[in-house]
Amino acid sequence: MYSVRKWTVSHAKSFNSVYKILENTLSALHPVWKLIGYERVEKPVAFVEKHVKGLLFDCQMCGQCVLHETGMSCPMNCPKTLRNGPCGGVRANGNCEVKPEMRCVWVEAWRGDQIINDNQSIAGSRESILNVQIAVDHSLKGRSSWLKEVREKHLKVKDEV
Repeated sequence: MYSVRKWTVSHAKSFNSVYKILENTLSALHPVWKLIGYERVEKPVAFVEKHVKGLLFDCQMCGQCVLHETGMSCPMNCPKTLRNGPCGGVRANGNCEVKPEMRCVWVEAWRGDQIINDNQSIAGSRESILNVQIAVDHSLKGRSSWLKEVREKHLKVKDEV
């Protein structure tokens, strides 16, 4: 899985585009999800999400996906599960201090973000890599982050109206 994970970061721009299309498609299906019931579709959608994202990103199913903000590198693959940035223990070669054979997921996140932004300077980028990520809510582990995002997006739109 590690080699696939590195490959997806190397192709972060394409995967980010696919991710946006999937997000828009799932969002367009909100009336269907609402009609069936989000709780009823949770398990089948989470099953698909786990296998697709597990294969491509070594997804840990935290239920709060931030791949689109971290250069398509899942921060939950950090041995310390640090979601809000690198720990400061990154080795000189960019590898993890805990697992020396593994690249730091945050070094990979930065690389993926640069690929998505065509290697622009940070001033010219979308700067999502600079967003501080909130701590993980462990009660969401195993749940679909795709459905969570769709549901929250539509609740926000409803609240704004």
